[in-house]
This record gives sequence, structure tokens and C-alpha cells, in this order.
Amino acid sequence: MAKPRSKQPFELPDFYVPWPARLNPHLEAARVHSKAWARELGIIGAPADGSAPVIWSEAKFDAMDYALLCAYTHPEAPSLELDLITDWYVWVFYFDDHFLEVYKKTRDQAGAKAYLDRLPLFMPVDLSVASPPPSNPVERGLADLWARTVPSRSVDWRRRFFESTQSLLDESTWELANISERRVSNPIEYIEMRRKVGGAPWSADLVEHAVSAEVPDRIAASRPMRVLKDTFSDAVHLRNDLFSYEREIMEEGELANCVLVVERFLGTETQRSANLVNEILTSRLQQFENTVVTELPSLFAEHAITPVEQAQVLTYVRGLQDWQSGGHEWHLRSSRYMNKGAVQKEEALPLGLSGLGLSAARLPRTPGALGLGRIKAFTHAPYLPVGPVTLPKFHMPYTTSPSPHLDAARRHSKEWARSMGMLDALPGVPGAVIWDDHIFDVADVALCGALIHPDASPTELNLTAGWLVWGTYADDYFPALYGHSKDMAGAKVFNARLTAFMPDDPSTQGAVATNPVERGLADLWARTVATLTPNSKRLFRKAIQDMTESWLWELANQIQNRIPDPVDYVEMRRKTFGSDLTMSLSRLAHGDAIPMEIFHTRPIRALENSAADYACLTNDVFSYQKEIEFEGELNNGVLVVQRFLDTDKARAVEVVNDLMTARMKQFEHIVATELSQLVRNFNLDADAKEKLQRYVTKLQTWMAGVLKWHQTVDRYKEFELRAARGRALRYVGPTGLGTSAARIASLFGGGRTGPRLP
Repeated sequence: MAKPRSKQPFELPDFYVPWPARLNPHLEAARVHSKAWARELGIIGAPADGSAPVIWSEAKFDAMDYALLCAYTHPEAPSLELDLITDWYVWVFYFDDHFLEVYKKTRDQAGAKAYLDRLPLFMPVDLSVASPPPSNPVERGLADLWARTVPSRSVDWRRRFFESTQSLLDESTWELANISERRVSNPIEYIEMRRKVGGAPWSADLVEHAVSAEVPDRIAASRPMRVLKDTFSDAVHLRNDLFSYEREIMEEGELANCVLVVERFLGTETQRSANLVNEILTSRLQQFENTVVTELPSLFAEHAITPVEQAQVLTYVRGLQDWQSGGHEWHLRSSRYMNKGAVQKEEALPLGLSGLGLSAARLPRTPGALGLGRIKAFTHAPYLPVGPVTLPKFHMPYTTSPSPHLDAARRHSKEWARSMGMLDALPGVPGAVIWDDHIFDVADVALCGALIHPDASPTELNLTAGWLVWGTYADDYFPALYGHSKDMAGAKVFNARLTAFMPDDPSTQGAVATNPVERGLADLWARTVATLTPNSKRLFRKAIQDMTESWLWELANQIQNRIPDPVDYVEMRRKTFGSDLTMSLSRLAHGDAIPMEIFHTRPIRALENSAADYACLTNDVFSYQKEIEFEGELNNGVLVVQRFLDTDKARAVEVVNDLMTARMKQFEHIVATELSQLVRNFNLDADAKEKLQRYVTKLQTWMAGVLKWHQTVDRYKEFELRAARGRALRYVGPTGLGTSAARIASLFGGGRTGPRLP
């Protein structure tokens, strides 16, 4: 007999909730206050001035119970603070539903833009600036809440809160555009954009207010603090997507839901997609935990964070944990979500106990609820024979051909590398080299420069090739010196010294270079920045620093023998690949014709990230055997997908290629549908418009050049890898069982023996 079909589209998975939820004792007072406030603002029922339709009835407001959400997510907030936080959440959910009803359902993109453009006027960072009179419940609520919230906070916090609130408001048009086009985003795009439109970074900022503990501004933008906010945000949103799938997809016609995104991308049925989304959620929570334990202590020491400031940061961290657990409890109970039977399933307590506030008494009984999946991230065995990859058919709509100055660039780049000492033996280790002539020639980095910059003058191409040679050599030198020894302290000192070789005035260089990396950087920096504006120098320096600092992240993964979390991997891979470095060179070529604000807009950031991801994943496919079998590496996208999906190499390569294709199609979609609007929004003149188009063309050429270089050179082919291993053994001498540590690659790093930069 056939099993009756469940009314729900899937069964909710077993959630990993590592921290018990607690309930604020001021819940009832917050319920009374928030209803009165919402009624006064016109949020319940129709506003008296007719400025909005009826979005929520009183019964609907009561059933959603946002006071319960805030009482769970902010269990220690005083009564007045809980009232304020609850009003913010009433406002933000009302904004979401109001925008859906008035603009999404009507597909009114012009009206939506005009509406959203007004809202920042009600959030002045400078409190002396007056706001205009509000004209609807959303504006009235925002003006009231801003005035009650920000005066007690620092300017730095106000600025962060303004930015996260504006992102939440502005990027609503992204969802609207996708609905209008019936377009489902790709997984990488979705995670990035969901953070902005979903509002969890905004929630994280409110946590600081609720617990009265600001993160010190000097570390607020650091990787550990950024990762804590991002992992918090992703977990909040992915949990919401699981609970809201039925309402959003089957009732409201939404397309911004990760379960749907995974369904479409992997072609899996809904239950399997929901389970995978829950695994991503779990992985993000475990990334949060890993960051707290492994990255915060050194962050505190390196930035001289005082004991009082450390206590504030840890109070903030606890606030984020409370939000995760409390948000889960609310989703189990709110009428807004698909949760039939979920409370009973999770509240299977001993001794017949039941009711609110007993989440700490639950005993997780499944591998998913216990978070045991984290174990597989630490079980990688290095140097396993994996064999060569069968290359897929790559989607590449753009073409390129080498610069006519290629041969001269090859000669110049090799002479330059030799003059910097990159082809010399390491001091004190006879016969030990990072590069020799053969390794340099096989890599043929100048070819990559000639393919990604085919219209360059001889001088420009020499500079491009020089930066690629430097980045590639530095990326090899770093693991060779610090990887095998797991010397994180030495690696941080090495990285910190590099900034000294990028002064504002290169003629005042004071530091003395002690190795080829420092010598090469000092030379290239002086040749590149002589004519740059101070702001351009700052941005270019930041691109280089982001790349070199990302190698510390790779080293940390090696030390832990931890295959990265998939989301963390994608976002850090752009940095380890040096994408921003090469893109910055293209930006600088356009001078001031293109306003710098253009490069901070969503369309351009999405273009650049799509291009970077395509190139990074290209390298991961081609270098899989080289890195996994010959170098003991675990920072590789194919391996990340293979381990996350519990699949084989062939299927993992297929998924990575599908991601590359999706990112390329997103790139094409932005060029076709969004750039013209961007030009109009910024009122670009003909010169700026032409240079923007040239920049986009350079990104297209860059992607085509990176792929063609990988297809052309021998460095990733098995015969070259085996020959390189033989040469390494001959350099050091010993052979046979037990001598792998004597290979030059292992002796000086156990890491890559060739570039990660193309």
C-alpha cells in the first residue's frame, strides 16, 4: 500500500544546535509594548493616513510573535532594551512583507528603487542631520527606531549599523529582479546575496547593542570577526530557508531560497536538497566554533586587545550564540513557518518534561544533531595517489591570443627573476631550490601574462609578467619555508615584513630585503606606484596584503589537517589566487575616469567575484593531482566538494565545472542586463562608459587567458609531476622507504612545488 504523501514538501532535518536556548523573563512586557508600538505606527491594520495597504492583521501579528523571537535571541536584555530590539524586528519583518506586497508582487522595479532610495535619509550617522518627514509606516518606524538606538553608540558602530541596514534595504531589488526574470541564482551568488538581503549582519550589529558590548573598531574588519559575523549570518539564513521553503516557494512565488537553489543546481529531489542545506548550515556553525577557538586568541594578542575589550568581544560572541539557539526555538513555534511536528520531535525529553525553556535538557540522538559530520573534515590523508583528472568541457564564451611581445616578456621575466635570486639555491642548504630554470620554463608565467593582457605595450607586459612571477614564486616560497615546520609565528613575521616594502614614497625605502620575495616586491612596487594617487596606492597595497595574508589561512588549515568549510573556501580562494592583485592592475590603468564608487556596487563586485571564482576553480581542477597526490595539499576546491558531498573525484570535478559554468553565466547575465542601468545610475559620461566597458572586456580576457594558460602548459601533467618528484629526490639524496621527508618539497614545506597564481 502506498504511503500517504506528506503535506509538507520535505521532512525537517536534524539540526545541529550546539548551545541551549534561554528565554528572557521580560517576554510578556515586550509583547504588550511591541503591539502598542506597531498599532501606533500603522503596522497593524491599515495606517490612518492610507499610506500603505493592510499587510498584517492583529491576529497575524499575534501568531508571528516577534516578541518571542527576541526574548529567545536576547535572553539577558533588560526590559527596555528588549522592547527596543523587538520593535526593530517587528519593523524589519514588516518591511519585508510590505516590500513583497507592494513591489515584488507588482514587479514595480522603478517604484521599488524610489522607495528604497529614501530610506537611508532616516538613518543619519551624524545626528545633527535632520531627516525628512516620514510618509509611510516603514519610514515612520525607521525614524523612530534610529533615534532610540544610535545616540548611545560610537560613531564606528553607527557606521557599521548604517551599512548593514542599507544593504538589507538596497539589495531587495536583487530579489525583485530575479522574480521578474524567473531566475534562480547559483549557490555561490545566493550565499553572498542572502547575507545582504536576509538581514543577519544587521542582527549581529544589534547584538552588540543588546549586550552593551561593542567590538573594538581596530579589529572589527579583521578576518576572525568578519568570519564570526558571516557564519552567524549564513546559519541564520539557511535555517530560515529550511523552515520557510513551503511558504516562500509554494505560496509566495519566491525564488530566493537555498533549498530551491540546491535543487536546481544539483538536480536533486527536495528532501536531499534540504538535507544538504542543513549540512551547509552545520558546517557554518562549526566554522564559527573553529574561529572562536583557533583565531581569536592570536587576534587578541596581535592587536593588544585589553582584558576589558576581550570580555566585550566574548560577550558579543555569546550573544551571537544565543541568537542562533533562540532563533531556532522561535522557528519551531512561529506560525510564519513550516514546523508541524517539529516541536514534538525536538522536545522528546526525559521523564515526560515539556514546555518552554527546556531546550538545554534535550539530548541530541542523531549524528546530524550531534554535529559528527565535522570529523570528516579532519580525516584527510596526504599524498594519496589520486591519478590525473579527466578534464571536463569548460564553458568559455570569450577568446584571447598571446601578445606579440611574449618572447621578449619571457626573456625579461626570467632575467628579472634571476636578478632577484629566485633561481638561486636557498642559503645554507646546498642544492635546495624553490625554482630552477626548468621549473621556471615549465610554468611559463609570462605566457599567462601575455594571454590575460594581450594588448599591453612591452613595458606594461613586462610589469604584468613580473607581478605574476613574484606572486607565483612567493606562493611557493611561503609553504616551503613554513608549511612542513608548521611555523605559524615565523609565517606571520614573514608576512608582516612585506608591508615595509610597499611605502607611500618608494624612494624612502628603509627596510633591507633579506630574500627574493622582499627584493621582488620592493622592485615591482616602486615601478608600479610612482604615478598613482594616494588612494590608488592604498587599494593596491590592500590587494597585495589580502593575498599574502590568505596564505596564513592555508597554513592554519594544514596545521589542523582540516579541509575547509565550502563557503569559507570559496571566499578565501579568491585571495589565495591573487585575483584582486591582477584586477587592481586593470583598475589602475583607467585612472580617475571611472568613479571608484562603481567598484563597490553590487553588479561590479558580482562581476569580479564571478570572474575570480571561474579562474580559481579552473586552477583547482587542473592542479588536483599535483596538489593532492604530489604535494600533500588540502586547500583545493575539488577536494572540498568531494569531501562535502561524499562523492568520488569524477563527480566532484563535474560539480566544480558546473559551478564554473554557473559563475560564467552569471557574469554574462550581469553584462547583458545590469551594466546599462549602472551607467545610468551614475550618469557616466562617454569616456567613463567606454573605460568601464574596457574593464569588463579585460575581465573577460582574463578568464579566457587563465583557462588557456592551464590548457597549454605542462606543469599540471603527470609526466612533469613525476619528473619533478625525481629531481627533488636527486637534490637531497636519500631514496627508499621512510625518506619522503627528505624531498626538497617536504623538507621545506610539504606544500606546493609550483604556483597557485596563474
